Amino acid sequence: MIKCHQKFENLEEELTDLQSVLKNSLQKEVLDIKQLNKKSKKFHDVSEQFPLLKDAEYVVYSKFMSKEFHDQESFIFIDKTGHTVCTLSGRDLELYEMLQECQNLRESQGY
Repeated sequence: MIKCHQKFENLEEELTDLQSVLKNSLQKEVLDIKQLNKKSKKFHDVSEQFPLLKDAEYVVYSKFMSKEFHDQESFIFIDKTGHTVCTLSGRDLELYEMLQECQNLRESQGY
């Protein structure tokens, strides 16, 4: 039996409400996930414009998106259990200066 190698060993335990397609895409590194740095000035400013972001803990996005298509890129903001809070596009905001590594997700050993 071949066992599929997954990026995160505790993704399903931490983000219990995350959609299956997002779980699969994160585990296969099609998409990436980062934790929002809620202490940053950038997050504060953006969340004033988009109040739903205050309920979000993470953002899921494509790390392979070319800069020329940034306006069409989708950012999926999720809460601490993985429930989708809102989806915004690159037209709405840039993520720079408001992200950090996920503190609670552990990469699988040997990954």
